[in-house]
Amino acid sequence: MRTRSLLAVVAATAGLISIPVIATPAVADAAPAATQALHTLDTLQVKGRAPKTGYDRDLFNVWSDDVDVAGGHNGCDTRNDILNRDLTNKTYKPGTRNCVVLTGTLADPYTGKTIAFQRGASTSSKVQIDHVVALSDAWQKGAQSWSAAKRHDFGNDPLNLLAVDGPSNQQKRDGDAATWLPANKSFRCTYVSTQVQVKAKYGVWVTAAEKTAMRTVLSNCDNAPAPQTQPAPVKPQPQPRTQPQQPSGVYYQNCSAVRSAGKAPLYRGEPGYRSALDRDNDGVACE
Repeated sequence: MRTRSLLAVVAATAGLISIPVIATPAVADAAPAATQALHTLDTLQVKGRAPKTGYDRDLFNVWSDDVDVAGGHNGCDTRNDILNRDLTNKTYKPGTRNCVVLTGTLADPYTGKTIAFQRGASTSSKVQIDHVVALSDAWQKGAQSWSAAKRHDFGNDPLNLLAVDGPSNQQKRDGDAATWLPANKSFRCTYVSTQVQVKAKYGVWVTAAEKTAMRTVLSNCDNAPAPQTQPAPVKPQPQPRTQPQQPSGVYYQNCSAVRSAGKAPLYRGEPGYRSALDRDNDGVACE
């Protein structure tokens, strides 16, 4: 089932600002999210998990701005788009037109904790961006046959992305609803409803065990409110970049070239590292 593409027009004191919002399933607005998800769940294919052969995270081109989903082509990478959307009390790196988030506060949906985010090589990992439907899970349930463009959209779709507690994200790994659910039980209905919504949008199938687990969660979400749609960031303007050669003699034109060479991520001081590839200046390029 395809989702609706919506455009929310928000009134501001200075005038009207058009802000793209994450799409919601095209059903009656009054339907509870869990009831809606239960109906959608029955439309998903049920098949066994395919082998993981050939899986590579880079095939999904995560954090690329060159995608045709909400927030794409806005001059800001997807990771910062989601931090910008999900954090409060944010500060930004000067000169990035409010793209690069330096600090902020996360109300973590997976644990219920409040987490202070501070960008830096030793602190950024405390808040990570999770694919609600894991990339490897999607790979084993249909994505192997997708076009590159569809995989890139999937890897950067805000509908499938959340800023979350880093350790929880690491614990989840590539688990589906049959093997991992958030510790915060009050968020499980929204979490599973989102998984169903994403899988329906992209045609990702479910296993029998996964469908049973999803149905169990959703059947206990009596009158659960529909998840609130969240606006994608207002588009900042891209900035011109220089491409100096490195003294080491190793030069990568962009992060795609780094990934093609199997060198991502690059750390400050390694051959080929340069500040133009490290957009958030945290010492890690093409992360």
